[in-house]
Amino acid sequence: MLQIHNSLTRKKEAFTPIEPGKVRMYVCGMTVYDLCHLGHARVLVVFDTVVRYLRAAGYEVNYIRNITDIDDKIIMRANENGETIGELTERFITAMHEDAAALGVLSPSEEPRATASMQDIIDMVQTLIDKGFAYAADNGDVYYSVSSFAAYGKLSGKKLKDLRAGERVTVDEHKKDPLDFVLWKAAKPDEPSWDSPWGKGRPGWHIECSAMSTCCLGNHFDIHGGGQDLQFPHHENEIAQSEAATGEKFVNLWMHNGFVRVNDEKMSKSLHNFFTVREILKLYKGEEIRYFVLASHYRSPLNYSDQLLDSARVALNRLYNALRGIEISGKVIASEYTQRFNKAMDDDFNTPEAMAVLFELANHVNRERNMSADVAAQLAAELKQLANVLGLLEADVESYLQSAAGVDDDAEKIEALIAQRLKARADKNWADADRIRDELQAMNVVLEDEDGKTIWRRG
Repeated sequence: MLQIHNSLTRKKEAFTPIEPGKVRMYVCGMTVYDLCHLGHARVLVVFDTVVRYLRAAGYEVNYIRNITDIDDKIIMRANENGETIGELTERFITAMHEDAAALGVLSPSEEPRATASMQDIIDMVQTLIDKGFAYAADNGDVYYSVSSFAAYGKLSGKKLKDLRAGERVTVDEHKKDPLDFVLWKAAKPDEPSWDSPWGKGRPGWHIECSAMSTCCLGNHFDIHGGGQDLQFPHHENEIAQSEAATGEKFVNLWMHNGFVRVNDEKMSKSLHNFFTVREILKLYKGEEIRYFVLASHYRSPLNYSDQLLDSARVALNRLYNALRGIEISGKVIASEYTQRFNKAMDDDFNTPEAMAVLFELANHVNRERNMSADVAAQLAAELKQLANVLGLLEADVESYLQSAAGVDDDAEKIEALIAQRLKARADKNWADADRIRDELQAMNVVLEDEDGKTIWRRG
C-alpha cells in the first residue's frame, strides 16, 4: 500500500485516489522570466518520478504542470531587455522544455498558461466577490478577504493573529486587512492588461493556479505538489481561494520537496552559489543530475556539491556497466528485488532505498554474467525496468558510457586512437601503445582489453 506524507496532516497516509485507478495531480510550474535553476530541476525530477511510479503501479495519471507567463518579474525583465513579454516568455519556455528533456523529465499531460486561462481566472474572482470572500477596491484592485475564510492557515499551521503581530508589509490603504492579498491588479501604464468587470488589469499570482488546476482537474483532486517555499503563502492562498469559490475540499494530499543548498549554504545569487541547469549540464550529463536529485529523499534538504555530482557519475557508470554486453529481451520476471524496490517506493517515494536495491541487483548481474548468461540477462532486464521507473538507465548502454557532458563529440578520434594502439600492440611496439593509452587517459577515457578486443568508456 502506497503511503505518502501529506503536508496538510503532517503525517504519512495511505494513498487512495478519489476515482479508483485514476490520479489527478497538479504541480506548480515555472515563472518563465529566466533560465531554470537547480531548485527548479529538483521540482521537475521529483514529481516526474512520482508520476512515473504511479503509472508503473497501474494508475492512469492526469498530470498538470502550469506555466506562469505573466507577473511582475516577467514585465520587469522584458522592459529591461527591450522586448515584448511574449518574446521573453516563449524563449524561456523553450529553454525550460530543453532542460526538462535533458533531465529525462516526461511532458505533463497538460501545461496550461496563465495568459490562456484569463476568462477562467476572471470567473473565479467574480465568484469570490459574489460569495463575499473578496472585494473590489476603489483603485481597481480586487482583494481576497483572509478573515472571511475560517480555515486559513490549515496547511502552514500559521494563525492570523500571529501573522498580524508579525506583519511588516507597508499597509495598503485600499485593503480592509493588511493580510488580504490581491486577486486582480488594476492596469498600470504600458503594462499588459485584460478586460474585466473591475476594469483593465491582470491577475495576481495565487489566483492563477487555483483557476488552472480546478479547470484542468475539477474542484477536488488527489495531489498538489511543489517546492517547500510555496507552502506559504502560495499554497495556503490557493486553498483559501479554491475552497471558498467551489464550496468543496480542494486537494486531498499536499506534497512539498525540500530546499536546495549549495555546499551547505542556501542557494542565492548574492552568495554567488546560484547555478542554472544549463551551467551544470556543461559539466555533468542530465542523467547524472537526475541521479543526484533522487539520491536524497524528496522531503530532505538537497545539498549540491561537485563531489556529490562526481559520486552520481561513478554510481551511474556502475549501473550501466552491469548492463554492458548483455542482450536484454523477453518478458521481465519480477523477483524479490522488484518487491523490495516497490516497498521502498511505497514508503513515501523513498528513492535512496529504491536505488540501493538497484545496486544489489547490479552486483547480482555481474556475479552471474560469467556463470549463467540466461540468469544474467533476466536480472539485467529487471534492473533496467526498475531503473526506468526512476527515469534512469533509459539510454543506449554504449552511447551512454562513451558520451561526456560539455565536450564535443570526439568518439571518432577515440576510436582512431584505440585502433592505433591495437596495431602498436600487435607490432609489439609497447612504447607507442603506452603513449596512446596515456593520451586516452588524459581524455578521461577508460580502456578495457578483453579477448584481443578493446572496449572503452568515459571515466
